[in-house]
Amino acid sequence: MNHEDFVPPDFAVPARLETELFTLEPLGPEHNEPDYDAWTSSQEHIRATPGWRESSWPRAMTLDENRTDLERHADDFRKRTGFTYTVLDRPSGEVVGCVYIYPVRDSEHDARVLSWVRASRADLDVPLWRSVGDWIAAEWPFRSVEYAERPG
Repeated sequence: MNHEDFVPPDFAVPARLETELFTLEPLGPEHNEPDYDAWTSSQEHIRATPGWRESSWPRAMTLDENRTDLERHADDFRKRTGFTYTVLDRPSGEVVGCVYIYPVRDSEHDARVLSWVRASRADLDVPLWRSVGDWIAAEWPFRSVEYAERPG
């Protein structure tokens, strides 16, 4: 599968996922300050989250560099080459994490999903993983997805 057909042309990409605990909506530059606060306060926690050990992120970035990164994620979403969602706490609306859905460059999986939550909301990691896993299976067109298991 190449980048151009990560999802079928007729696939309606979900605009959001709502659960009792959180809402997912597409990540964009409008989330810059709260997103930056969420991950910069939680770098060690994110690195210890399943799926992130091999990642080069999080790494030191300025607020402006973060905005550029969010613009890139929003552009990927528009182009349908990858999908990043911000995780908003319910009911407060506070940014508490992110979910990334991107192509994988191996033959075993159609997509890789990564997620993280801020250290102060570590209790949301497993519920987020379960909800997103169920959502991907029910509403996304992938045959096989890599999404690091959570303990328990």
